[in-house]
Amino acid sequence: MRNQQVLIDSLPQGKLSAGNYRLAETEIAAPKAGEVLVKTTAFAITAGTRAGLQGSASYAGAPTTGVVMNSTGVGEVIDSTVEAFSVGDAVVAPTGWQTLSLHEARALTKIDPAHNPVDYLGPMGVNGLTAYFGLLQIGKPKAGETVMVSAAAGSVGHLVGQMARIKGCRVVGVMGSDAKADVLLGQLGFDAAVNYKDANYRQLLKDATPDGVDVYFDNTGGMILGSALFRMNVAGRIACCGVVSQYDTDSPEPGPRGIPGLLVNKRLTMQGFLLFDFVEQYAEARQQIHSWMQAGDLISLTDEVKGLEAAPEGFVDLLAGGNVGTRIVRV
Repeated sequence: MRNQQVLIDSLPQGKLSAGNYRLAETEIAAPKAGEVLVKTTAFAITAGTRAGLQGSASYAGAPTTGVVMNSTGVGEVIDSTVEAFSVGDAVVAPTGWQTLSLHEARALTKIDPAHNPVDYLGPMGVNGLTAYFGLLQIGKPKAGETVMVSAAAGSVGHLVGQMARIKGCRVVGVMGSDAKADVLLGQLGFDAAVNYKDANYRQLLKDATPDGVDVYFDNTGGMILGSALFRMNVAGRIACCGVVSQYDTDSPEPGPRGIPGLLVNKRLTMQGFLLFDFVEQYAEARQQIHSWMQAGDLISLTDEVKGLEAAPEGFVDLLAGGNVGTRIVRV
């Protein structure tokens, strides 16, 4: 059976380009004992996988070429030697950028037939679970507090802001265009939105956070993290999720000013986390997220590109801030 793939052809020097990838076609074998063959329906493109190409994500292993680009996808079981998975089942799997993939059963999650499989790439998948645990277990927001979110129109950020609103917080989003600000304010219920590309950004952020910031969910690092540090209230919490401003470069910036001084003076908690830390709580979180969606309290924005061959350009565009919500590739 023929399998189409997107391979990492070369590691980026500086910014990622579509030329760092190449299309390939190969034969895929029938599943051996204990394996399941999955046909990919769609997969997510996430900024964090750029860190793997940079070598700055230890959990991703050393960057290498000649392999399928990694990603989480959803698909349909088309052959199985495992009793728990039947032909036709919808599953979540580490499909990578390819049309077919073989997996051991432990790598698969069966999707409830009542659920939309694509939601497992957004609100009920890596992005939504990252938002959920990072905000609620690291940020620990309380009703009435101010929560600031960077990359607020992105795959994780647009969900973080809505979850903070659900918890009764005042929500301030930072993003890179006025059009994205309109989405945050008009569709998602954010209380304020600040464009970090505005020449008057620091003052605009100050105006948007007159009572300071109690929780900052950091997706970007860099100067936006630096600006947040100076707005934090005493005993504030910073959840460090990602550093998207520093991924697409071979010369990352040094850390922002104010560390450790501001952490000490304001008694701040600044904590990084990985989604895998909470694996035993995924099912409970998915149930809560699904109930919010059913009630209309949480909206998932999906930004689609069509076709496997479109994935490299879609990734480059995402790193340049071209997406709103979760970017997926429909295979």
